[in-house]
Amino acid sequence: MGGLRWYLAKVEAVAVRVVLLGVAVTGVVAQFVKPVGDALQDKVFLGGALLSLIAYVLYDAVKGLVGAGERPQARVRINSRELGPYIREAFRAREVSVRFIGYTGETLFNEVYHRLEALLESPRRTRKVTICILVPDFSVEMAVPSAVGTDGEPVDDRQFRERVARSCRDYEQQLLGLEEQFAEDRRVEARFEYRSFRGIPRDKVCILNGDVVLHGLYDVTTRQRHPELRREFYDPKGFDTNLHIRTRQEGTEEAVETVDHWVKHFDGMWRLAAATSTRRGSS
Repeated sequence: MGGLRWYLAKVEAVAVRVVLLGVAVTGVVAQFVKPVGDALQDKVFLGGALLSLIAYVLYDAVKGLVGAGERPQARVRINSRELGPYIREAFRAREVSVRFIGYTGETLFNEVYHRLEALLESPRRTRKVTICILVPDFSVEMAVPSAVGTDGEPVDDRQFRERVARSCRDYEQQLLGLEEQFAEDRRVEARFEYRSFRGIPRDKVCILNGDVVLHGLYDVTTRQRHPELRREFYDPKGFDTNLHIRTRQEGTEEAVETVDHWVKHFDGMWRLAAATSTRRGSS
């Protein structure tokens, strides 16, 4: 559907340009080719033609500016800090779906929270929002996150795991607070949920409306020193993770198969994942 809208917009833009340019060219020709001028019998047509030519140039420029401001540029890779335009584009849909696999969900939370607040104020055409977030199960021993041992080996640290888990719960609670507000407002159906999987935070995946996939790999050997804990930890930095982009709008069979693969992979992990404590009683 998104591809069809893009195609119709392109046809419309070309049609407008052809009409404006046609009027301009006809007016100019009328001034120098007497039979054409006599046929038109309008001595002020040159002014109208020039105005049409100016309108053509301005239209082309404005379309370029509007397109650049509203839509993310076609790219094959972005940094996680550049996720915003893709989230904004996804929130134009009538039904918004965000599937995310990551470390804590912080990157996604920072991008969607204020958009959800704006949606509460003015839903526009959006009628449903679903956000599903998969994070590691921090209740078990892990190699990442972990403390850095004497020889660089990962040493499980329950205190640090609990600290990361609290961050996840904090983001989840804030999203659930918005979900309650949507339920009271009743204009938009909203469902937000965290679930956990057994494993280290290796993949960072964001699937938007089942059409766009952004995928990257955390640097699991990233070390960060936390002075208050007086130790160095293996603690991936999500904001520095590069994300490769695939979309159905690419129009190739390979791109569609890649998107379908990630959607199927996420949905399988989601079904197998245990709901976190907040949801466990209702899932």
